[in-house]
Amino acid sequence: MQNYQITKMKDFSKAQIDPIHRLEQLCKTFDCSSLRVGLESLKEIDGDEAFLCHTGNQIIGFLSWYTSDGKEANINGMVHPDYRRQGIFRGLLEHAASDMQTQGIETYRFRIPANSEPGMECIRYLGADFATSEFTMMLNRGQVEDSLLPSHSIDLRLEQASDFEFMVSCSSLAFGDSESWTRSYLTRTKGPERITYIATESMIPVGMIRINYLAAGLAVIHDFCVLPAYQGKGLGGEILGAAVKLLLDQKDVRVRLGVITHNRRALNLYQRAGFEISAESHYYVIAADKF
Repeated sequence: MQNYQITKMKDFSKAQIDPIHRLEQLCKTFDCSSLRVGLESLKEIDGDEAFLCHTGNQIIGFLSWYTSDGKEANINGMVHPDYRRQGIFRGLLEHAASDMQTQGIETYRFRIPANSEPGMECIRYLGADFATSEFTMMLNRGQVEDSLLPSHSIDLRLEQASDFEFMVSCSSLAFGDSESWTRSYLTRTKGPERITYIATESMIPVGMIRINYLAAGLAVIHDFCVLPAYQGKGLGGEILGAAVKLLLDQKDVRVRLGVITHNRRALNLYQRAGFEISAESHYYVIAADKF
């Protein structure tokens, strides 16, 4: 590592991000993988933290991280094919670990493309444990079925301040997280680029769906849930259909979501709504105190 320099990313201009994008494309092509390191989330305010490894003026390594709950860091990274197995990724992680430690991070969560052999080799070397797998899905506007578009029974409205406790209850009941964790998560992930819709039936809140508008015309659907008492009645399809209709009206926006691979019911619902699988990722976790 003596010939390499690791620095924290502070310049988020196009001139700085472009070479990182080229490195991402190089790694994808070389590995024949679906690598995605979240470049759309790199920004000066409320963006991911990132570290770069240079040799001279060339960027040869990249690591970014963010946390949604203040306890677990979600990590993406890559190393130039010509500079692998030289401790660069570990060096990036150790630099980032200093920042993460001061912020109270307890667990590292790595996203590895399922078709990336070097990524899988690296994560095994680090000794991380497998957590889950997820499909990334993109909306194909030409494949949206008319039958999934919303009926008259479900309405979507923007969240109001008075909806917060409903959102906590709905999310925690649907996903199985504690109310305290959910309350912290929803507070930390609130921002102008993230829109929350409350789904109502006869003016009664029954579910919620959130859309995070990232850079480069990308919208990410997440935190989509229905109260358990209203599940199994087809309301999920109507809520999703209503959200898709809103996004279809935005002509230049690409739409993405993630779904756990073993959740076949949700996968089928998204496919009927016009989403297609674009990639599969494996998630691995490791305790922060190992670094």
